[in-house]
Amino acid sequence: MSERFGGRFSPKDLLRNNLPGATALPPTPRHPHEGRPKWITLAATPFLLGAFFQGATGLVTDLAAFGLIASGMWMTREGLVAQAAYEARRVARRPAIPRKLFGGILGGLGLGIGAVEPGLWPQAALVGGAGLVLHQIGFGLDPMRDKGREGIDSFQQDRAQRMIDEGENYLDQMTDAIARAGDRRLTARVDMFAATVRHLFDRVRDNPGGLASARRYLGVYLMGARDATIRFADLYSQTQDGSARAKYLAFLDDLEKDFIARSDRLLDGDRDALDIEMSVLRDRLAREGLTGAATATPPEDPPALQSQDAQTFDDLLKMPRKEPRQ
Repeated sequence: MSERFGGRFSPKDLLRNNLPGATALPPTPRHPHEGRPKWITLAATPFLLGAFFQGATGLVTDLAAFGLIASGMWMTREGLVAQAAYEARRVARRPAIPRKLFGGILGGLGLGIGAVEPGLWPQAALVGGAGLVLHQIGFGLDPMRDKGREGIDSFQQDRAQRMIDEGENYLDQMTDAIARAGDRRLTARVDMFAATVRHLFDRVRDNPGGLASARRYLGVYLMGARDATIRFADLYSQTQDGSARAKYLAFLDDLEKDFIARSDRLLDGDRDALDIEMSVLRDRLAREGLTGAATATPPEDPPALQSQDAQTFDDLLKMPRKEPRQ
């Protein structure tokens, strides 16, 4: 029986064993039902296997049924991945395409085609409709509204999302390039760097106003990291140069620290903005006499004023009393 590769050099165990270069990163969001669509695809394999033992009509019908069900389950899985990312973020747009809904439609259509028989079209339609309903019950609906976008400039949010999409493209190119080096530790190190960069992406999504300060990181610095990775992968795949490998890892370490520092600065900027908002509100309430300090009892007179009042009272007592006129 085959075994999954694991050990101190595997990408996942690199984080677990705290080897050099490993950093604590937030876990990747994963939907709890993400593995269910593959079992439905596996359950539809009788359509695929039985298609080759029938005539032309049965062959085409069963192949179409399996293809539609498999496509629907693939789209359903993509919808579950998108939903997990949506739920993990504080500020998120709803998915542009309702993948789970389309996956249910394709799966129901595949069931209907697989169950069709001459003269039994209504029954086949009922089977397909039942499949769609069960799919929606089992996997739920797609997110239908934006989340956490109240008070956020949509124009700034769109700009930030375009920059993030461009950065994701750079990260994908880095991952593809480092795979040519044939070193699993290097692949794991690039994956950890990508996770750190995506942490900055999340900060920018939550605070699009910080795009100006993070623009160079999302554009120029990631482009430079991609170019350096491509050049290193081409060199290392041919020479296996250890010094070049060490320099590249040091380069990733330094760049990763810069991205972490930028993420922390964006978070500190949010704290400063919150402190300013609360301070302004307190000052306004104090001017309008609505704070607890405005209704508190007035402080006692200073000691100097108290002694002055006492002295004046004593002087009045010493003054000669005037007799009333007869």
